[in-house]
Amino acid sequence: MYIHVGEDILVRSKDIIAILDKRSVHSSKAIVEFLERRNQSIINLAKGSYKSVVITTKKIYFSPLASSTLKKRSTQSAI
Repeated sequence: MYIHVGEDILVRSKDIIAILDKRSVHSSKAIVEFLERRNQSIINLAKGSYKSVVITTKKIYFSPLASSTLKKRSTQSAI
């Protein structure tokens, strides 16, 4: 199954490692350091401020969608 994470980007649900909200990212030094080290893998899909971070096996997406919305999409069964 694929999950729409923003713009025209679809990500396979089995490739998603974590979906984090913006507050969680800024409250953890470990996550901030991880993102700084993986800076070249980051794709910012938000035209303004991002609401969540989607970490996959290959890329990291800054998404304009709320983490709760992405979680709902990931738990919905395929039609």
